[in-house]
Amino acid sequence: MHELAATPAWASLAYLASGVLFILALRGLSSPASSRRGNRYGMLGMLIAVVTTLILHGTGLIEIAIAIAIGGAIGFVTARKIAMTDMPQLVAAFHSLVGLAAVLVAGAAFLNPGAFGILDTVTGHIHQVSRIEMGLGVAIGAITFSGSVIAFLKLNGNMSGAPIMLPARHVINLGTLAAIIGLIAYFVTDDAHWVFFTITALSFVIGFLLIIPIGGADMPVVVSMLNSYSGWAAAAMGFTLHNTAMIITGALVGSSGAILSYIMCKAMNRSFISVIAGGFGGGDTAAAGGGEKVDRPWKRGSADDAAFLMGQAEQVIIVPGYGMAVSQAQHVLREMSDLLKAEGVRVKYAIHPVAGRMPGHMNVLLAEANVPYDEVFELEDINSEFSQTDIAFVIGANDVTNPAAKTDKSSPIYGMPILDVEKAKTVLFLKRSMGGVGYAGVDNDVFYMDNTMMLLGDAKKMVEEIVKAMAH
Repeated sequence: MHELAATPAWASLAYLASGVLFILALRGLSSPASSRRGNRYGMLGMLIAVVTTLILHGTGLIEIAIAIAIGGAIGFVTARKIAMTDMPQLVAAFHSLVGLAAVLVAGAAFLNPGAFGILDTVTGHIHQVSRIEMGLGVAIGAITFSGSVIAFLKLNGNMSGAPIMLPARHVINLGTLAAIIGLIAYFVTDDAHWVFFTITALSFVIGFLLIIPIGGADMPVVVSMLNSYSGWAAAAMGFTLHNTAMIITGALVGSSGAILSYIMCKAMNRSFISVIAGGFGGGDTAAAGGGEKVDRPWKRGSADDAAFLMGQAEQVIIVPGYGMAVSQAQHVLREMSDLLKAEGVRVKYAIHPVAGRMPGHMNVLLAEANVPYDEVFELEDINSEFSQTDIAFVIGANDVTNPAAKTDKSSPIYGMPILDVEKAKTVLFLKRSMGGVGYAGVDNDVFYMDNTMMLLGDAKKMVEEIVKAMAH
């Protein structure tokens, strides 16, 4: 089989244009105000890259068209049906598919190197540089796949969100990683089948081992980290396929995912190295959760109480969480804030970096409800305002408002910066029932404070009742 021909100049320019569009897409996605434009840039860039690749490799177009039609139909139907509450596990599932695709491409290239132009016709072996690319690609891809599967199971409730700590897990993880690295180095000198498939198997195992010790409170960082892994897997396979667009896209996704993971770790007071190593949700003691729940006195309020208190306030800070996403309360919440603003009340939204179960989850929901961007603030920009705020209206957010993160060293969320809602004059805490706890499985002291009034029930229905009370 002949070597792959050099990429024509027009194709290189097309790939360069798609790369520029991908960069513009990332720039657009950095802000809710420009996110739609960023998505359009990304779609256009991908269209150019795909069409260019199809023109370059014109064989099997019918099979490719059928595959695109099947995959596109599945993606379209899934996107139409998926609820925002299920978006985090959908993202994890998509990451697993990217990882699996990298593994399959690497396997195909290994078994038929001549078709990929990576076979040395003199020695009859795969080029050494291609072996490095292939080894790294299959390893990262397999880690991404198995890690994403575990993340999906935790997010979807098929597996406990609590950290699962294996005995001597650090020794096992380090040993497995060392074996993978050693085998990739050996693969450069000997492209035997057993070496390639052992690398693949061990990588599947380490992906599983890295994610199961991570608790639910840290899952948004896991999603971001796996996004980075999927990018690097795609980039490695881009070298094997001699595809410039794949290399550029993979590198952009990998680097942006790594940067986002670093930013989130900094916001959560976590170690970035510990994220990569896995099991960063706390030590063995923390894994046990927040301890046994004890019955304590608390105050229950009604929609009328909440409407009256907020109507008398000068400033209300709304803290949305996963409970808002579950009930799809973002639209009626915006309606409530509009009524408050009409009465002269200042309304702001406080977003924790890991509110929800994926990066930017709350921002997307609020943007969907057309909440003005200038009313939405990140933790570091608004936390100091709670002590001068009349009402903190918490809707379905538990872990990100839990003071145990500052005081309880045995808590799985210890060290994570939180929104200081307890400093507000009055806290209106909306949750389904007193029996439930946050995703980290920890009870919240704010529920029982003297300045807290609990509003129990479905978030959307409760806010609708508050809106009705305000309108009367």
